[in-house]
Amino acid sequence: MRVQLTFDAHNPKALAVFWAVALHYKMEGPPAGYDTWEAYLEAAGEPEETWNDASSIVPKDGDGIRIFFQKVSDPKIGKNRLHLDVAVAEGLEGEKRMAVLEAKADELSDYGATRIKRWEPDGINPGFLVMEDPEGNVFCLN
Repeated sequence: MRVQLTFDAHNPKALAVFWAVALHYKMEGPPAGYDTWEAYLEAAGEPEETWNDASSIVPKDGDGIRIFFQKVSDPKIGKNRLHLDVAVAEGLEGEKRMAVLEAKADELSDYGATRIKRWEPDGINPGFLVMEDPEGNVFCLN
């Protein structure tokens, strides 16, 4: 069984680039025989104004799910019903863990992410950061 996660987006390519950095994925390449997606879309007769209607990312090593980004015109309204937890500090605890989370948050902020809240380690949870991607989708760094 194959699973794909799909994001609605105003700018599919930009959101795909953000999540590729966040997840250590890569942009999915064009079909065989084409050097770029633009060359493929032009050959397929797609109007240039639709070239950013979709984008996708895949795991660098091929192990994991494909993530697809599709253009929508309506705005995001309300809270996500689903969010991603991005594990970047597995096995770490305390301030060392939080320092790794903060470093990743800084990196993702350079790509348009916004910090929402920091949850300190408290004996029950190990500590995590709540963030939004460039289009307002909530995710956690843990």
